[in-house]
Amino acid sequence: MSTTNVGDSLGVVLTINGKRHMLEVEPRRSLSDVIREDVGLTGTHLGCEHGVCGACTVLVDGQPARSCLMLAVQADETEITTIEGLADGDELHPIQQAMHESHGFQCGFCTPGFLMSTVALLSENPQPNRSEIRAELSGNLCRCTGYQSIVDGVETAVSLLNEAQGNQP
Repeated sequence: MSTTNVGDSLGVVLTINGKRHMLEVEPRRSLSDVIREDVGLTGTHLGCEHGVCGACTVLVDGQPARSCLMLAVQADETEITTIEGLADGDELHPIQQAMHESHGFQCGFCTPGFLMSTVALLSENPQPNRSEIRAELSGNLCRCTGYQSIVDGVETAVSLLNEAQGNQP
């Protein structure tokens, strides 16, 4: 760990969406606050700030993490992916494209957390069934939909990813 003391702050190095950030942060600050306020990436949403809703989900070294519950100093020297890191310029990530096509979300507040959780799910299980999708996304809350369109969107994402890789489901 490269954390160094500087007065009441600690020096941390966070690689977010491939870009290295050397920051001075108070030890008590959450990763979500640092991502949003210090780095300026506001796509990571803060809903409940208790780790219940999943809106703040990011990937830390490829694993989903509730950034509202994780201290920034705990993420020192890790690779972090936020919702802003999914698209390739103007080209949507297949998971983003799939959710758009399936009309997976209404208000969009929960979208970043669901998408990041879906990225993690499909990296570990590229061919999940509906039951596995529901189980993996059960920690994310949406107040607008009945979840059917979100599960449909994940299935569409599986198809798009298979097509992009030349695989058949």
